[in-house]
Amino acid sequence: MKEFELKYGCNPNQKPSKIFMANGEDLPIEILNGRPGYINFLDAFNSWQLVKELKEALGLPAVTSFKHVSPTSAAVGVPLSDTLKKACFVDDIEGLDDSPLACAYARARGTDRMCSFGDWVALSDVCDVTTAKMIQREVSDGIIAPGYEPEALEILKSKRKGTYNIVKIDPDYVPEAIERKQVFGITFEQGRNNFEINRELLSNVVTANKNLPDTAIRDLIIALITLKYTQSNSVCYAVDGQAIGVGAGQQSRIHCTRLAGTKADTWFLRQADKVLNLPFRDDIRRPDRDNVIDGYINQNEEDVCADGVWQKYFTVQPEPFTREEQMAYLATKNDVALGSDAFFPFFDNIERAYRSGVKYIAQPGGSIRDDLVIECCDKYDIAMAFTGMRLFHH
Repeated sequence: MKEFELKYGCNPNQKPSKIFMANGEDLPIEILNGRPGYINFLDAFNSWQLVKELKEALGLPAVTSFKHVSPTSAAVGVPLSDTLKKACFVDDIEGLDDSPLACAYARARGTDRMCSFGDWVALSDVCDVTTAKMIQREVSDGIIAPGYEPEALEILKSKRKGTYNIVKIDPDYVPEAIERKQVFGITFEQGRNNFEINRELLSNVVTANKNLPDTAIRDLIIALITLKYTQSNSVCYAVDGQAIGVGAGQQSRIHCTRLAGTKADTWFLRQADKVLNLPFRDDIRRPDRDNVIDGYINQNEEDVCADGVWQKYFTVQPEPFTREEQMAYLATKNDVALGSDAFFPFFDNIERAYRSGVKYIAQPGGSIRDDLVIECCDKYDIAMAFTGMRLFHH
């Protein structure tokens, strides 16, 4: 296939629209089902690069959930605890522990379920039946993978009344070294960001605490590769083989750190007994449960415990999850890794990160206030590596 005509571009008024190879070669994809759009393909190609790099770096199956050209999460195939299975709504999946790819999907989709609503999924490996069954019951726009088991493909084709977007990509495809794009009729050209993220990148530990265990190195690599495909500025928290909070596209780095930290806190709090045991009515659908859980934890637009409100969602009135209870619960969480796509200009980022259990940090370094950032890390016994490499993505 030399080119594929799209219904429209980013918006319905942006026509005509298509994807094609500038050198005239065939596209490195097959569209097995559906008709992906412009934004779908932006998500597909960015997300595929992320999981391909994670698999190459860590040797484990990798999955990411993308929305609007940034990952909501990314994860590798590490088994889930019973508590995490329940928090991710996958405690009923038979054979989950036997499929590392399905475990990676359960983590990636289960991290930030509100942001993953209507996502694009990327798999590093051939999609198996267990993974397909989980994807089938979630609200999702499409998927890209290097292949699909026959039964898995039929399961996915049944989504969205047969219109689910399914893309197969050639895993051996290597893009040209130079990439180009146009803005306002002007062509931009640059070398592709082929920088390899690996454990050697974390060798320059500049803090008093220089201990980076293998689990921390794994999680820092996950955070950094996730950031490589996240719209900048960006910060990523990771733990236990998955990204748990991504702060993308903020103009201020402290806002990235706060946003990602709030998402990480919510991920932890979803696993608290009070949340796991919420008495939902049987007719409350999964996406609605996600919204209610977020409201219960973060107490935003609606007090879901209030009289006249709780009856819409629960069989009995739940007790509020107080701020004091939440802080006490979060105080038990640590060993979190944090990556930043550029240096921290002020130590306030460290203060905020510490509140969400961060114990390991990787960032480029190079700020005129590096000494103050290191000093703040030393205050909390945080180990921090300077990578010397910025990871902006636009």
